[in-house]
Amino acid sequence: MFNVDAFLSYLVNPYLLGGVGITIGLTITTIFIGLALALPLALASMSSSRFLSVPAKFYIWIFRGTPLLVQIVIIYTGLPQLGVRFDVLTSAVLALSLNEAAYLSETIRAGFSAVAKGQIEAAKALSLSKLATLRLVTMPQVIRIIIPPLGNSVNGLLKATSLASVISMEELMRRSQVLMQAKFEVLELYCVAAVFYLVLTSMWDVVQRRLERHYGKGYAPSRRKTAAARAPAAA
Repeated sequence: MFNVDAFLSYLVNPYLLGGVGITIGLTITTIFIGLALALPLALASMSSSRFLSVPAKFYIWIFRGTPLLVQIVIIYTGLPQLGVRFDVLTSAVLALSLNEAAYLSETIRAGFSAVAKGQIEAAKALSLSKLATLRLVTMPQVIRIIIPPLGNSVNGLLKATSLASVISMEELMRRSQVLMQAKFEVLELYCVAAVFYLVLTSMWDVVQRRLERHYGKGYAPSRRKTAAARAPAAA
C-alpha cells in the first residue's frame, strides 16, 4: 500500500535534494558544452566544402541514430579498452554533451535556414564581412527562432540525465534507486523523483517563456496596433 508519510518525508530528504542539485548542475554543464559544439557543427554541416560537411553530417547521423544509453555505456566501459579512461562524472558529461550537440546543431541549422536570404544579400550590399553578417544580421534572428525548440531540448535533457544512473552517476534517479534498495519503498520513491522532475521542468518552462518574450519583443505586434486592428471589426 502506498505510504503517504514516507512519500512526504522523501520530498525533503537531504540525500535526494543533493541528487536534484547534481541533476541541475549536470543539465547546465551539458547544455553549455552542447551549444558550444553545436554552432560550429551546424555551420560545418551547411558548408559547401565536403571536407567540412561530410564529417559533420556523419557525426550528427551517428549520435542522433543511436540510443543515448548506449553512448553512455560505450564511453564509460568501451573506451577504457582502447586505453582512454574517464571517471563517472566526465563520462556522463561527455556522453550527454556529444549527444545534445548533435540535436542542437540540427535546431541551429533549421534556424539559419529560416532566415530570409534577402537579408544576407542586403548585408553583402552593405559590404559587411561574413563575420559581421553572422553577428549582426543572422544570429539575432536565429536565436529568436530556436528559443522554443532549444527550450524543449533543455526540458528533455533534464529527464535524460537519469540515464547516467546506469554508470552510477550520483544524480536524482541513482540516489532514488539507492534508497529503494535500502528502504524497499519503490513506488513512493519513483513518485518523489517524478515530482522533482516535474518541478524542475516547470521552473524551466517559466524561464523559457521569459526568454521567448525577451527575444520576440521586436516581432510581436504591439497592443496599440492590435487594438487599432480590432476597432473596425468591433464597430
